[in-house]
Amino acid sequence: MTPLRWLRPGLWRLVRVSALLWLGLVVLVVLPAPLAAADQPSLPQLFDQALAASRNGRFNEALPLWNQVLELAPDDAAAWSNRGNVQLALGEPLAAIADQDRAMALDPASPDPHLNRGTAEEALARWDAAEADYRWILEHAAASDVAQDRASALYNLGNVQGSRGDWSAARASFAAAALARPGFAMARSSEALVAFELGDLDAAERELRSLIRRYPLFADARAGLTALLWQRGGRGEAESHWVSASGLDPRYRDPEWLRSIRRWPPGPVKALQQFLALA
Repeated sequence: MTPLRWLRPGLWRLVRVSALLWLGLVVLVVLPAPLAAADQPSLPQLFDQALAASRNGRFNEALPLWNQVLELAPDDAAAWSNRGNVQLALGEPLAAIADQDRAMALDPASPDPHLNRGTAEEALARWDAAEADYRWILEHAAASDVAQDRASALYNLGNVQGSRGDWSAARASFAAAALARPGFAMARSSEALVAFELGDLDAAERELRSLIRRYPLFADARAGLTALLWQRGGRGEAESHWVSASGLDPRYRDPEWLRSIRRWPPGPVKALQQFLALA
């Protein structure tokens, strides 16, 4: 499960006045002034509407809004990157990559388009390209010590390494992500699940139990502990945790979702499916 980075407006608020005046004159020729003002949202309003639709998962609504924003502000890197995220959510990873490329050209120093492009590259199983984007962030975030950027890049890098079957490297990346961002529960859970995959069941169980104590409603840790306890013969406690996990998030019943979207390692997926087959 790889996060997308939605960007707030930046320099787009400083769009050239001449362009906006020209647009206003065209509107005034077509419509009476009061109606034009009422019907035409400002650029900041359009951006906020597009961002809200994107964050709320209304992607079919968000795409035309981002198109409108980019018609008014074609040099806004954040708008291009956000539209790229919407393109990916709508199942168009190549279009998403093109938008992220445009965002990078406009704002070469920003890590966000690299993070978002890497996510699109993962959707196409372009592991080398995705890793290159995440390592770019790590190199540049190291200089500025941006913990959020480092944690996100490390977590995504761990997913790429796991997809390649390099579980030892993935475990190290997830651990580094959790260290870079205290409270990054999904990184800690992923590290524990990889420990499970590698046969380090004691470490995996300690971490999953610690997560559940800290975050009682965290379905991933409870589902992971269900699988681990089943593997270790603790069926009764496994059933107790599964009741909570499945009630919190029924997607954990779907092995394809676990493998392809959540990106669990194969060992925990297999153990949970064996538990469900007999539960």
